[in-house]
Order: sequence, then structure tokens, then C-alpha cells
Amino acid sequence: MKSDLIDVSETKKELVIEIPAEAVDAEFSRIVGALGRTARVPGFRPGKVPAAVVRQRFRDEIRHEAAHELVPRAVSEALAERGIEPVATPQVKDAEVREGQPLKFTAAFETVPPVDPGDYAAITLRRYPATVEPEAVDQALERIRQRAARYEPIDDRGLEAGDTAAVDLERRAIEADGQAGPTEKHENVPVELGAAVNPPGFDEQLAGMRGGEEKTFRVQYPADYAVAELQSKEVEYSVKVRAVRRRVVPPLDDDLAKEVSDADTLDTLREQVREGLAREAAREADRKLRADLVKALAAKVTFEVPQVLIDRDLDRRTQDFIRHLIAERIDPRKAGIDWAAFREDQRGPAEEAVKATIVLDEVARREDLAVSDEDVDRDVTAYAERTGRSAAAVRADLEKDGEIEQLRTGLRRERAVEYLLSRVTIAEG
Repeated sequence: MKSDLIDVSETKKELVIEIPAEAVDAEFSRIVGALGRTARVPGFRPGKVPAAVVRQRFRDEIRHEAAHELVPRAVSEALAERGIEPVATPQVKDAEVREGQPLKFTAAFETVPPVDPGDYAAITLRRYPATVEPEAVDQALERIRQRAARYEPIDDRGLEAGDTAAVDLERRAIEADGQAGPTEKHENVPVELGAAVNPPGFDEQLAGMRGGEEKTFRVQYPADYAVAELQSKEVEYSVKVRAVRRRVVPPLDDDLAKEVSDADTLDTLREQVREGLAREAAREADRKLRADLVKALAAKVTFEVPQVLIDRDLDRRTQDFIRHLIAERIDPRKAGIDWAAFREDQRGPAEEAVKATIVLDEVARREDLAVSDEDVDRDVTAYAERTGRSAAAVRADLEKDGEIEQLRTGLRRERAVEYLLSRVTIAEG
């Protein structure tokens, strides 16, 4: 077998491969022999079909199988001979297989050129202090206080700003001829008086109403209203107030601390909140440090990375976002998302991430940072515990989807990140 490597660009290559006619004929003979033992042809006993008949009757099948056997094997041998690892399956063209003739074809593929991570200590990063200001603690306590608010019924007065009413309402759009359109009905809808989402004029109409009272009124929506289908529309509402409640926020004291936590005093709760904010600040500082490391590593890749790698990362980001929407009980198909625009927005970060992983893979190779089966098992078990599933079920899903090796690759890259962070120059403050 002969092969020539053509450098189309730094990342795009072509292999021009020629398989001698003798090897092609040998493969044809092997296939014909196998078919002759199993083929059923009228007029011949099984296993006794002449080779000439097999060649004539199964001509297309023989050529297809010969190509299927010869081409991938030749490509693999040529790549291995040169120590080249393509980033995706090579695309073969002009592979016309004919008995008695050499098979010459071209395999096009993309690969990643060698990259030098350089002196690790020359990478300088800054770790920002994980400080917690007193104001942040106060704001967190206020959020806790607001979440602990209770709603108490009001019987001695009507609706006021800040109160919430449970209402049954009917809505009818007024047509151009002044007639009311179809009625939309909603029951037990909470309406907070003064809320920004309320329709224009809605608060004024509901103010002062009490439980059991009913009212019909019209609202004129402005031309620049946020909801396009309601712009410049006149809508008639019929409202029945079921109940009126006011929101009561408890005082920030020891009783609140006992209610919302295992703390006995407000001072203990404040310290718990401060410690939690400090942990989150430390995690954020670590995320920033790692993000800066990714940027520094990506900058070491000066060649144009293979598009297939960027597309894979974009696919991963898209799937992650879809899983996030599903977890939030949002149907991705009905979320009104322009997926083409989403992918385009993610293209820059995806390219940066791909470049960084190229360097991380080289660091892992140079430093022999291996990931054992036990490491994979520990990660699977930890994930299973977080999700409340059995480790066996998680592993089965990963194996079914062919993701075990992806998991191993991710762990190896994480090990490379930790290795680099122990050797780069980190300035504090």
C-alpha cells in the first residue's frame, strides 16, 4: 500500500492512498468464497455455487463489501504509520473498487497540530479576595426576612397598595365595532395591588374593593405596551374579589432566626449567613481563577481549530441549556428561543473552550496524568448520590450513551487544571 500526506492547512489534511490490485483481488476472492458457501441460487446446491456465478449475481454487493473492508483498514494503517489522530472520522472520496485494478482514493480529515504549553510558571493569574462586606450580610438577612412573610386576611377594609387579592376574572377584547369578543375566564388569580405587571389602570379600579365585591370596567392599553397583541387594545374586565390579604413581614429577631434555621439567636443566624456568603465568595473566586486559566491556555493556540470540535462544544452547550430549561419545567419547544442565534452567541466561548482543552490534553499527555477505573467509579458514585439514583443505574445510562470515555476525558482535563493551578504563578489580592 502506498500513501501520500497532503497538508491542506495546519489542521486540514488529505491522505492519497493506493491499494495494489493484488490486495484488491485477494479481498474479492475472499468475499466471493464466503458468499459461495452461503448464497442460495436457484439451480445450485448450497455451497456449490460457482465463483463466476457469484461474481455475476452479487457484483454490487461484492464491490460494496470490498470497499467497506479495504478502505477503513487502509486509512487506519496510513494514519497509524504517521502517528496522526484525526478529530473525526475521515471523509473518503473517489473510492471506486474494481477487481483487477488498484484502488486509489483520498481521505480528508482534520487534526490538531502540536501545541507547546510553555513554562507553566510563566502563566500569571490573580486570585481575588473572597471578602464579605457587612452590607452583603444585611441584604441576605433581609431576603430571608422577606421570604418568611405571611399573608393575613383583611376583613375591616378594602384593597390597598401592597395587598394581594384572590380574584375570579373574565377578560374580553373590545372589537373595532365596539362589540366584546370571546371571553377568557380565570379563577382564583392572585393580584398584588401596585405590582408592575398589572395592566394600566387596573390598580385604580381594584383599590378599595373588599371580599365578595364584583366590578366590570375597561382598560385601554397603550400603543407601546410590552405585550404586542394588547397594544392599543381596549379590554373589558369583570372581576370578583374572593378574599383580600396583606403581606406581613416578620421582624428581624431571635424568633425569626429559630423559624428559618437551626440558629437560636439572630446573632448566630447572622454568623451562619456570613459563613455561607464567604463560602460562595471563595467558590466564585475559584471560578474566576479557572476562567482566567482557560483564557490563558486558549491564547497559546494560534492556529484555527477544527470546526468539528467547535460544533461538538456548541452541541454540548445547547443540550446543557435544554436540560436546564426542562429542570425549570420549561418546554424548550415552546420557549420561543432562536436556537441559531443562541449557537452563534455561544460560538466565541465555545472556540475558547476548545482551544483550552487542546492545551489541557497536551499537559495531561506530557505529565502522564492518567485517570483510573477507580477514579471513574468514584465520580459515578458521587453523581448518583447527588441525584438520588443508584451508581449501577447511572453507569448503565452512561455506557448505553457511550459517555464513559467522555467522562474519563473530562476527569483527565480536570486533573490537568489542578496540576496547572499548582504550578502557575498566582498573585493574591
